[in-house]
Amino acid sequence: MELAQITNVVHDIERAVKFHRDTLGLPLLFQAPPSLAFFQVGSVRLMLSPPENPSQDHPGSVLYLKVKDIENVHRTLTARGVKFVDKPHRVHAAANYDLWMTFFHDPDDNPMALMEEKPKAS
Repeated sequence: MELAQITNVVHDIERAVKFHRDTLGLPLLFQAPPSLAFFQVGSVRLMLSPPENPSQDHPGSVLYLKVKDIENVHRTLTARGVKFVDKPHRVHAAANYDLWMTFFHDPDDNPMALMEEKPKAS
């Protein structure tokens, strides 16, 4: 079993598409009118959709985007207008890598993060 698709609730599909495609640089697969958009994020498909009922109208789970050179990606996205909650920082020291993260939100307040597993020097 593997995770194939995840949905995040959005309220303005065009704004959400611009953020995910143009700001984050995620590949847009297709849009399904009137209000769905699908992106490829690694091997997982991300569907953006308005809430189908009031119980679905809340921020989604944190989406962790694995990157290389977290500091550079942080600078790039900051220059594109992403408002980060914090700066890239080490959250865990494993035997062979350090785990770094930094957090932000999409325009619909869905939590997101950049993460990098920085190899330790040998």
